[in-house]
Parts: sequence; C-alpha cells; structure tokens
Amino acid sequence: MKRIQALWGLLFCLLPLGVQASDAADRLIEALSGMQQLAGQFHQRQYAQNDVLVMESRGNFRLLRPGYFSWEIESPGSQLIIADPTAVWHYDRDLETVTRRPVNTGAGMSPLQVLGGDESALREGYEVTDQGEGVFTLVPVAGDPGFRSLTVRLRAFLIEGMEIIDNLNQRVLIDFSDLDVEAGLTREDFSFRPPEGVDTFYYDQ
Repeated sequence: MKRIQALWGLLFCLLPLGVQASDAADRLIEALSGMQQLAGQFHQRQYAQNDVLVMESRGNFRLLRPGYFSWEIESPGSQLIIADPTAVWHYDRDLETVTRRPVNTGAGMSPLQVLGGDESALREGYEVTDQGEGVFTLVPVAGDPGFRSLTVRLRAFLIEGMEIIDNLNQRVLIDFSDLDVEAGLTREDFSFRPPEGVDTFYYDQ
C-alpha cells in the first residue's frame, strides 16, 4: 500500500529580488515547449524526514504534450502508470490489480502532469520561481496536490531531474537519462485496456 501511495503522490516561497512569478512561469513554459514528446529512463529515490533512504526504483517513462504520459517501474517489482487527458491508470503486475482515476487539473495535478499538462493550469495553480541555471521551483497555491513543492532541473532544454517535497516533508529525487525527443510517440501509445483476470477498480467520481 505504501508504494501505491508513493506513486500517486508522484503522479502528483519567496521570490528572488527582481524576479516576478509570471515571468518565471513564462520562462519555464518556454523551456518545456521544446519537449513536445520525450522518452527515457528514470532513477527515483525517496527519503524520509531524517534523510534515510526508504524507497528506490528504476524504469522508463514517456511523455507526449499535452496530457499524455506513462511511468513504468521495472525494479523493484513491475508497475505501470499511464494517462491521457481524461484518466490515469495504475497497473500493478505483481498484485494483479488495476485502478483508474480521473485526471486532476490545476493544483491537483501530479508532478508529471505539470510537465506534460496545459499551460493555463501551470500558470494558475502554481507560484513559479526561477532559481537560475535552468532550475525552477513550483509551489501549489490552491487545492491538495499531494506535494509542497516541485523543483525542476533543466539542461539544454531537456529535463535533467526533479526534487519533490511531499506533504509529509519526505523528499523524492528523480534523475532522468537516455532522453529522446524524437521517439515518434502518438496518442495510441498511451491507450490502456486492463488485462483479463486482474482486479479492476474504478474511482471516477
């Protein structure tokens, strides 16, 4: 149960002198605009408040803007999160369970949805700070997004990593590698149908 909660938490301050939040949001959106699609590998580590490593995972991800993404854990275990603009599916192959939830918008968006979602939701739901050298911090201004802050590291208009502080003050670090902005992704790559024989739960309200 803890690893499922951690996944959903994934799937989802003061400004420096002279930097306005709207300008920072504009710069972040401009930087992300070059990543209309993206595929690669990830290495994720979750730390407790005392900085003790409590969870680590590796896998691959795909992103097609706006609104499509998949996040597949290859070790430990085997899990898949896949989303289109209307629904998010979570398939745990080890537990043989599938859950479907509606996509949140605005400040209810997960970190990956922030990067792959629409620009108006990013502008209206978050205070964006430009830390310089391709680093941006997003703080939710409304709702219950499941995290306190999201810091994005960009290099050469590609996402290099993320740091997420959740509502329990736990820290999640994600490093990305083997990035491909010409992966040839289409919307059909993000369609999902539950396999036969698995327990499927729908939370569409």
